[in-house]
Amino acid sequence: MKLIEKILEELLKKSVEKIYPEIEIKNPIVQRTANENFGDFQTNFAMINAKNLKKSPRIIAQEIIDNIPENEIIEKIDIAGPGFINIYVKNEFLVSYLSKIEKEDPDFSFIEDKGTVVIDYSSPNIAKPMHIGHLRSTVIGDSIKRIYKYLGYDVIGDNHLGDWGTQFGKLIVAYRLWLDKENYEKDPIGEMERIYVKFEKESENNPDLLEEARQELKKLQDGDPKNRKLWQEFIDLSLREYNKIYKRMDIEFDTYYGESHYHNIMPEIVKMLLEKGIATYSEGAVVVFFDEKENLPPAIIQKKDGAFLYATSDLACIKFRRETYHPNRILYVTDERQQTHFKQVFNIARKLGWDDNYQHIWFGLMRFADGVFSTRKGNVIKLEELLNKAVEKARAIIEEKNPNLTEEEKNEIAEVIGIGAVKYADLSQNRISHIIFDWDKMLAFDGNTAPYLLYTYARIQSLKRKAKDNGYTLENAELIINEKLERKLGLLLTQLPIVVMRAAEDYKPNLIADYLFELAQTYNSFYNNLPVLKEEEKILKSRLLLSHLAGEVLRKGLDLLGIKVVDKM
Repeated sequence: MKLIEKILEELLKKSVEKIYPEIEIKNPIVQRTANENFGDFQTNFAMINAKNLKKSPRIIAQEIIDNIPENEIIEKIDIAGPGFINIYVKNEFLVSYLSKIEKEDPDFSFIEDKGTVVIDYSSPNIAKPMHIGHLRSTVIGDSIKRIYKYLGYDVIGDNHLGDWGTQFGKLIVAYRLWLDKENYEKDPIGEMERIYVKFEKESENNPDLLEEARQELKKLQDGDPKNRKLWQEFIDLSLREYNKIYKRMDIEFDTYYGESHYHNIMPEIVKMLLEKGIATYSEGAVVVFFDEKENLPPAIIQKKDGAFLYATSDLACIKFRRETYHPNRILYVTDERQQTHFKQVFNIARKLGWDDNYQHIWFGLMRFADGVFSTRKGNVIKLEELLNKAVEKARAIIEEKNPNLTEEEKNEIAEVIGIGAVKYADLSQNRISHIIFDWDKMLAFDGNTAPYLLYTYARIQSLKRKAKDNGYTLENAELIINEKLERKLGLLLTQLPIVVMRAAEDYKPNLIADYLFELAQTYNSFYNNLPVLKEEEKILKSRLLLSHLAGEVLRKGLDLLGIKVVDKM
């Protein structure tokens, strides 16, 4: 189904081509108006082309209006301000359009650069528990994956695990010195965290521990069987715990390629960079220097002791992804602290002739009021703990508001609402903003929150159940739009596809959250002001159908944020 904006743009384009057949002009862009007093849709085409066409914007606008082809779509079209063209669509057209939104998928064939998108997100470090510092990358990356799939891209979601590097030398030493086997069997990842933190504290006063860790790491990298076996054990146990959390959060990955997967490619990267003159030796290390225009610090590719760095690993990763997936773009969802790193990596990749579309989708940090999280300092809140507390709070509210539900229903609903609240609290904010961690704010159940949206969806399902109990279903229901609130809600229901496109362009799921909040507010205003079940059958079924469509759009939008819905609350 064509987007309503595209249908209107085609009409305007025909008018423009008729008036200016020999002048090359960009196609008109139509968007929903911010103020319903200025039409349903609007374009500023006349204003942005006034200089090129050497005419007043209002004259251009009038010429376009005078030459709009005959159609069954536009009720009225007028000019506002310096040259905005305001478009009002016919109720009959809106009714016809709304009747298709549940049956037909949006047509995104006009998007020209479709292909495979690789999204690199979540990326926990093996042998450390997932904590709320991992939340942002995980939920933002998952939502972007869902958004691009909705638009018709082939999407590969990769969990780039931290399964290689200096921490494993430390962990192997700590394992052999301080492991509590009983705790390790009960809570392996918790025990690994405990001994890792202990190593960091002990090594501050005992430098010999750091040297021992370096030796164990070297043995691991050289393929020592004992260290390799222990390292694989750390990975397997960690993934088992991570996957419990991912399953609970309804998050899936296509691949789990960690840094170790690219280890054998890294020597080739160093060789390529040296042969092409992109890197050079400096004090025994292999380094890429950037010129003044690039304004980047030197990137060390290989230390003088032969060790590789993150830049080497990420370049090897790009090489693998290009050759394996031939991607349209590669997206990296990490926090803002890695901006310089990725600028270096992308710059080097382009010097190698890898002119793909690389994007660092960075986000602001989640902090305590007095600083950032640190596993080394042991001041983190585990992600599992956060989810449990959210579900516990949701369960208490459900118990208070709807005690007649069965225990199984209460538990299932609490799980959906609690986890939805955590996700939405993050995704509803601009990703580049910092978030100060606050339990009450994170788990709020009023205002612009997931519970409010889920309550709206559940209200619609309850309305449908009550209608059915009274003998009314959606069978043979026909939309009738007479009231202002019906029209406002109907127009808003057409907007999900265009909102998703904008969210994809800016990699900002919060645009979808903003839309869903507006939709929920508009629906609740409709529900509170226009009776449904007390109307005569024709109006009753029409408003019931409009309610049903609002519920379906809410469900689809929430799914794009990775949030499930419930029929009761």
